[in-house]
Amino acid sequence: MCNLYALTSSQQAVRDLGRALRDVAGNLPVMAGIYPDQPAPIIRHGADGLRELGRARWGMPSPAFALEGRRVDRGVTNIRNTASPHWRRWLGVGSRCLVPFTAFAEPGRDALGRHRAVWFGLDASQPIGFFAGIWTGWTSVRRLAEGAVTCDLFGFLTTQPNREVGAVHPKAMPVILTAPAEWDIWLSAPWEEARLLQRPLPDGALATITPPVPEALAAQQSLL
Repeated sequence: MCNLYALTSSQQAVRDLGRALRDVAGNLPVMAGIYPDQPAPIIRHGADGLRELGRARWGMPSPAFALEGRRVDRGVTNIRNTASPHWRRWLGVGSRCLVPFTAFAEPGRDALGRHRAVWFGLDASQPIGFFAGIWTGWTSVRRLAEGAVTCDLFGFLTTQPNREVGAVHPKAMPVILTAPAEWDIWLSAPWEEARLLQRPLPDGALATITPPVPEALAAQQSLL
């Protein structure tokens, strides 16, 4: 379950690669460690249909059963079961987005059995890739001290892991889109076509990389 990723490329590079015609994200810093409920960039269709680079908080609204007895909704970062009625409402073109990343982490162990994050990228140079994401505007209590807020939220799809991720985390990996044609399908095609992209990358398509954040910081992430 991916609950930590990074985006260390420039804002211009993300905008150009994603062919965003508008940028409403503000000034984006280098993000060496993006954690749940933090704001992060996404590429989506704006209200007028133009492709735009914006920002949203990581964590989609939780299903009602998961909120029973809880006062806050911390959100769902990874989505697997797209047949669920809870997620089906956000699978249309208007709710799909691309989530740019340069690296992502999965929970693993070192040779001594200690928990540690294992980082993956498309190659050692950590080029930009995109997770297949969904987003929505939503009102909820994310943190008690914050109270009810209305904001844009996002999450991304997962699938069975390929060989590289499966060796560390055998349950799932993010759905990663690497080709411009896939980006266009995800953002614009009917669900019957777009759903076919919920698949793992081929074996050998990812590299284990040097962490873009200190290992000590990754170890502090309790959700990993």
